Amino acid sequence: MQAARRPKCGVLSFVPELEQMAAECEAIFARGGRRADLERWYLALGTAMLRAIQRAEHPRTPRAVVHMENYHRLHGAVSSLRAPALDALRRECRARYAEALRAYVTQYFGRPLDKLAQFFEGVAEAVASGVREDEVCYRAAFSKHELRRLLAMYPAHEVRKSLHRLYRTVEKHLSEEGGLLQVVWRAMQEEFIAQHVALQARIAACYPGAGLALPLSTQDILDAFSDIAREH
Repeated sequence: MQAARRPKCGVLSFVPELEQMAAECEAIFARGGRRADLERWYLALGTAMLRAIQRAEHPRTPRAVVHMENYHRLHGAVSSLRAPALDALRRECRARYAEALRAYVTQYFGRPLDKLAQFFEGVAEAVASGVREDEVCYRAAFSKHELRRLLAMYPAHEVRKSLHRLYRTVEKHLSEEGGLLQVVWRAMQEEFIAQHVALQARIAACYPGAGLALPLSTQDILDAFSDIAREH
């Protein structure tokens, strides 16, 4: 399914149409004897919409964003109906939304400290092969000098600049009607902190007492993400 041509995909038109139709149906049928029929109609429509969202594409919006924004909106629409018959559909919408969010964060956030991450992947392989953590620094490829060189490649101000660029990219991809910009930004913050904590733990284990540390503390990361969100 090709979404309508516009700068961003946003919420596909049939999702708010479901919301409007459901409101009208609730007013007309809900108090009568057609409740079971009404819920079957909702289920059939919602299931068809799930399939349509899965197929949807847009030339200017990443597919993960098309999925994320529309599964999220459909989840809200289905949840608002409070019908037990729709519980499985609601859970499926939620799961697909979460999967799309993870896919987007993985693709566009990546590893902002990539060379350091690669370095420590090598360290992990050495440790797995039997080298003690506190002795891995004696190997030339994983020396303190080499780690210092890599750390110098990521001064704090450059990391912040890369985060600013990332925010602008996310802002360009997401629509206002989707309402997920801050949700995605927080997910990226959590991903960065998880990567940061893992790298810092490896430094502490393999280079104790060397005075080596990542360019930003966890608080620095939190402050950077918060500042960038406020500035835009």
